[in-house]
Amino acid sequence: MLVRDLLRMPELRLRLTVGEQWLDRPVTRLYGTELPNPARYLAGGELVVSGLLWYRSAADCETFAAALAEGGAAGLAASTPVVGKLPEALVEACRRHRIPLLEVPVDLSFALITERVVLELAAERVGDAGAQLGRHRRLLTVVAGGGGLDELLAAGSAELGAACRVLSTTGHVVAGPALPGPALPGAAPSGAALPGAGPSGAVPSDAAALVREFLQADRLPKVARRTTLLPVAERGGSRLATWILAVEGDRAHDEVAAELASLVGVERARVVQGRRIENRAAGPLLRELLSGTGDLTARTAAVGWDADTALRVLVASASDGRVDALAALVAEVLAPVTPHALVGAVDGEVYAVAPSAAIAPTAMGVSSAADGSSPAGGSLAGGSPPVGWAEPVRAALRAVEPGLGGTRVLVGISSPVAATGLRGAAEEAAHARRLGERRAGRTCVVAGEEIALHQLLLAGVPEELRGSLRRRVLGPVLDYDAEHGTDLVGTLRVFLDRSGSWTAAAGQLHVHVNTLRYRMGRVEDLLGVDLADFTVRVDLYLALQAG
Repeated sequence: MLVRDLLRMPELRLRLTVGEQWLDRPVTRLYGTELPNPARYLAGGELVVSGLLWYRSAADCETFAAALAEGGAAGLAASTPVVGKLPEALVEACRRHRIPLLEVPVDLSFALITERVVLELAAERVGDAGAQLGRHRRLLTVVAGGGGLDELLAAGSAELGAACRVLSTTGHVVAGPALPGPALPGAAPSGAALPGAGPSGAVPSDAAALVREFLQADRLPKVARRTTLLPVAERGGSRLATWILAVEGDRAHDEVAAELASLVGVERARVVQGRRIENRAAGPLLRELLSGTGDLTARTAAVGWDADTALRVLVASASDGRVDALAALVAEVLAPVTPHALVGAVDGEVYAVAPSAAIAPTAMGVSSAADGSSPAGGSLAGGSPPVGWAEPVRAALRAVEPGLGGTRVLVGISSPVAATGLRGAAEEAAHARRLGERRAGRTCVVAGEEIALHQLLLAGVPEELRGSLRRRVLGPVLDYDAEHGTDLVGTLRVFLDRSGSWTAAAGQLHVHVNTLRYRMGRVEDLLGVDLADFTVRVDLYLALQAG
């Protein structure tokens, strides 16, 4: 039953006061109240009936109408002892909050409205029972027949008469039509676009916005941006690493939509089970990778990767220490980025090993293919420059940030290597993750290709040792600055950052070249070094970076 249908019941004699454009809202039940703020008692779809005993001022009308909008009420049927005198403040408040307002005749009993609405809803439910069973059977037939997620969504869309799509909480469209809107940064391996994604595998901003609404919702389903977001149930699963059924329109109380979400959950369970089966190989591979023992080429061959397949290693940590939830999140993040990632937890951190895009020819000293194409499987032997994981992983983690609370997630990603280089790649990824500890943000992704060699080397040095080395090399200058209130260390940093160019460094510091020479002379005297010596410059530069 729709709000419009109430106006077609002559025995009720209801009169529309405001909201003709909202009369197609479905009524699911009737709720009578004289509370000034009934929001907490509304589940959505109610026809609220009130005698306005709560009314004292215009502010009361604003509070009441806002509460109905917050609770998702279908409309308000109101009565007042003064004929034709519904408060103008209530009319305006209902208009602002998009609530259809129906005036109840003063001589009409609320009991009659209740009886009529209840009978109408009961008749609808009886009539819908057969149709509901038919829809249920048709959807189940798709699942039982192994039609897959795309076929299930197509069937669900036909039954609901609305577009349906499945989103991951990491922001990509798992199945269903693409979402409109500008794209967020991201890239798919080997230039392949993700399902429902924008150019180069970018995550549509509308998807990220819907995920944010889902993660921040106090209760589900939630209607946001003219779309109903339903959780895809996964027993014991993390809300951060799940799927969302997004149905166009207000379907929060639609049993077919709820049934479809449940069946999508069955398809997701198959995906998760497949990942678990694949990840049985992760344990032995990671043990040999981190222990420094075993033949990694043989181990990766057992997984099904050729010796020349380009591989990357990802290392992730979460401040809350929940490695199981983090492993599920990493698997979801990598699902659209790279096929068949092996994910496992070791000593409180999550490691993933997976095929990468093709390694750049210059990195391996080989020529690219004549047509510039990437070999199947991401082979090292030729191909176009690599497509990194960093941007897609960043975009995915940004999408889940609203659900992280106070948890911080850090990720390090290695450069692409062959199987024989996996141990070094694991070290590189671990160092990159440690570099992320010094950076701001609830999530931080650092890739090996993005950082200089000296930064990677320093990341592997314990913090106490870095401080000791910095003190040993720069100690006299640090003491001089502390005693005299100078900044010789800062001047030295600019001088070395400008590759020892007197003119460029003086220009950046806004001082005369002679002033810069005097300051650098003081540094040489204090440290007993010659800044013209290249090795001295290297030591000083590393000491500055260690701080």
